[in-house]
Amino acid sequence: MEQDTAPATPDNDSLIGLIEQLVEPAELAPISMMPQTWGWAVLAALLLAALAYALWRWRRHYRANAYRRAALRMLSGAGDDPARIAEILRRTALAAYPRDQVASLFGADWLGFLDRQIGGEAFRNGPGRAIASAPYRPTPPNAQLTRLAETWIRRHRGVTP
Repeated sequence: MEQDTAPATPDNDSLIGLIEQLVEPAELAPISMMPQTWGWAVLAALLLAALAYALWRWRRHYRANAYRRAALRMLSGAGDDPARIAEILRRTALAAYPRDQVASLFGADWLGFLDRQIGGEAFRNGPGRAIASAPYRPTPPNAQLTRLAETWIRRHRGVTP
């Protein structure tokens, strides 16, 4: 018996022969994450500009209302004391409006000013009357006055810088 010593040639008819003839595919270039058109770049720039503008407006609003946050903190520590509440309202009004409009007001004029800023008559004809005389004579604590002052601090519309 004679053995065949001839080198093996790939057999095109067998599966193994076909697999050995396969060639590795070329590696693809990485896919770019950059937009393919200028329109997307322009849209991204516009969105960034709008976001920057919105952030700027929010920061401006936040800084402009710092006096309100400070007044609400002081009001929470006032303990329903009408004299302290009157002082807090005066300071808040001086921070929000020009001094010549607020500093000289007292009595009924002061209460009318506070009512005009938020509408209604809660200062002239309600629990707010106590602040007209509270700095000058002892006045019992009043929780309704505290709530009214908080409403005024939150709702008044000051002069914007």
